[in-house]
Amino acid sequence: MSKGKVLLIGSNATRIEVQGNKWGATGQYLNETVVPAMALEAAGYEVVLATPNGSKPVIDAASDAPAHFENDEAAYRAARDYYDNSPAMNAPRTLRSVIDGGLDQYAGVFFPGGQAPVVDLMQDPDVGEILRHFHEAAKPTALLCHGPIALTAAMDDPRAFRAALIAGADDKAREWAKSWPYAGYRMTIFSATEEKVVEGYILHAKMYFDMPHALSAAGGKVETTSVDFEPNVVVDRELITGQNPRSDHPIAKALIEALDARRAA
Repeated sequence: MSKGKVLLIGSNATRIEVQGNKWGATGQYLNETVVPAMALEAAGYEVVLATPNGSKPVIDAASDAPAHFENDEAAYRAARDYYDNSPAMNAPRTLRSVIDGGLDQYAGVFFPGGQAPVVDLMQDPDVGEILRHFHEAAKPTALLCHGPIALTAAMDDPRAFRAALIAGADDKAREWAKSWPYAGYRMTIFSATEEKVVEGYILHAKMYFDMPHALSAAGGKVETTSVDFEPNVVVDRELITGQNPRSDHPIAKALIEALDARRAA
């Protein structure tokens, strides 16, 4: 018998704006998606995948390798098989359909990363509605790597906030963020120095803003490690955030512990 349903919010973005009026390829990271999903199922929870348009997220090619599974070829192949063939990964729903079907049935929500959420999820009104529900109900809300940027969707006008960040207008961004329910929360996200690695070796261009700066402008208390790609998970009330791809197992553990504790209570 299932302990309950956990909503997994995926992105449909496949490219991201970079400086110079160009675009770079992007997607969702494989390990960040499947490691927590597989752990949730192993712990007895049902995973329900939802995306803005209801199609399956595209995996970022940069993440589709054993290197993101500690060079464990068997773990990589198991993850790839889960993503390709598991029922949970092959029955995606639209965000609107899960909202209309009732969010009360979900025990928690999880957002994986890759740069993709920076494009669509951080400014999607349905994401905002989902986040506000979980925030108001104090239900476990976990976001990994670039995933925490999706928290800005809970503002009244996240599109205006994002546009201000791209324009470098921090004062305007802070004005738009006054409605943000996560202001004052401790949290983490992919660090500015970690982003430089992605910019240099994957995107070959600079992004318009870095993730810690964006969440700090919104009012978050952002904490990142001094060592790049060191696992880091921050828990504050219902909010659980992980800094980078190597935080996949730790955030899965923290989310399951929070779900179990709430269930027991």
